Amino acid sequence: MVVIRLARGGNKHRPYYSIVATDSRARRDGRFIEKVGFYNPVAPEGVEAVRIDNARVEYWTSVGAQVSPAVKKLLKRA
Repeated sequence: MVVIRLARGGNKHRPYYSIVATDSRARRDGRFIEKVGFYNPVAPEGVEAVRIDNARVEYWTSVGAQVSPAVKKLLKRA
């Protein structure tokens, strides 16, 4: 099953997340099919914190991908 979820990157105490479409059996930060956006929770004021390619998210959900709860919250914010 394909899942749209967050993959963590960045340094210690400076997280940076990629929003990816991946196989549900893959590791959190492992192999993914496609990167569909990013989320930077520690972005300074005036810098883009979230970018999501809504067209690709809609495509993946139309072919059966599940969206994780964290990504659902980000989709509502964006």
